[in-house]
Amino acid sequence: MNKRDEFLKTQKILRLSTIDKNNFPHITPVWYIFSGRKIYIGTDTKSQKIKNLEKNNHVSFCVDVGVNAPNIYGVMGQGIANIILEIPKAKKIAKKILLKYFKTLENKSAKQLLEDTDCIIEIIPQKYSKWSY
Repeated sequence: MNKRDEFLKTQKILRLSTIDKNNFPHITPVWYIFSGRKIYIGTDTKSQKIKNLEKNNHVSFCVDVGVNAPNIYGVMGQGIANIILEIPKAKKIAKKILLKYFKTLENKSAKQLLEDTDCIIEIIPQKYSKWSY
C-alpha cells in the first residue's frame, strides 16, 4: 500500500467541501473510512452536505497533519459523490465508520450516532495531490 493510501486509512478527520445553493464552498470536518478506492462518510439526509450534493455531486476533500517540518503531510483531492440511501447498506457502512472511532458500538454516543445516520456519502476520488515538509 502506498503512503497516501495508508495515510488516508489511518487519519481521523477529513474536511469535506461541497457547493451550496449560492455556489459557495461548504466545508465540514467529518469522520470517514477509506477503502483504498472510495471514501465513505456517514450523515443524515437533512444535513447541509446532502442538500448540497443533491444539486451538485462534485466534492473536494483534505486530510492533513502537522504544523512543524519534517512532520507535515497532507492529501487533498476531488471526486464525485454518490448518496447511499438503502438503510441496510448505510447502517453496515456506518458501523464500520464508527468502529474506527469507538472501541464498541455499545457506547451511548456510538449508538446515538448510528441511530442518526440514515445515509452514506460515497466519494469516488478523481484526482489527488499530496504534500510533505
